[in-house]
Amino acid sequence: MLPPMPLSARPSDPAARPTVLVVEDEAPLLTLLRYNLERQGFRVEEASDGQEALLRVAEASPDLVLLDWMLPSLSGLEVCRQLRRRPATRDLPIIMVTARTEDQDAVRALDLGADDYITKPFVMDALMARIRALLRRSGGIASKGTLGYRDLVMDQDAHRVSRNGRALHLGPTEYRLLEFFLTHPGRVFTREQLLDGAWGRDIHVEPRTVDVHIRRLRKALNGPGEDDLVRTVRSAGYALDAEAG
Repeated sequence: MLPPMPLSARPSDPAARPTVLVVEDEAPLLTLLRYNLERQGFRVEEASDGQEALLRVAEASPDLVLLDWMLPSLSGLEVCRQLRRRPATRDLPIIMVTARTEDQDAVRALDLGADDYITKPFVMDALMARIRALLRRSGGIASKGTLGYRDLVMDQDAHRVSRNGRALHLGPTEYRLLEFFLTHPGRVFTREQLLDGAWGRDIHVEPRTVDVHIRRLRKALNGPGEDDLVRTVRSAGYALDAEAG
């Protein structure tokens, strides 16, 4: 029987994770943003109008605000202006989100104190990269550096993976699986342990789903003539372990 997963390998205490306040009045987009942010390990607070946003900032003390431009009661620009006037929130990272595409609108938002600006529709991975970069600059999250195993390298800050100098393209789940494996090379994990480590304890996923993502991860990692870096251990699970593959 395998020993229990060490605490250091489990998802961190939610209270220790960076908090993002999402200010958005479109319910479907708010739901989508919450889903993606939580999958990336952030805590999420919500507000659907400008007045509520100011209250939530005071109550939740977020590490970053994702702020829609067009809001009921107070516009995103006015929320940004008021936050910049307050000593407690003068340096709070703010990313403005808007459907407006004119260059002068971006200049206006940045002049009022927004740290970054992204237009709808946006690519979710690009938004997540901007959030991580801004939080690193502000000290909201620490720089992670790189992980490696043999000829495989993961740049956690840039969210990039390469093998033998070749860029690899991984889906979000395969990336999290590989990141988890790279922090414990050689160790065999059951499907249940991989679910806890890569998906999180509160996500309900069938254990056999792990097999599907392992196949995708192998396909992305292993080029022609290269060793299979993921070892299958019958009746036990999987390991990042090419030596015994």
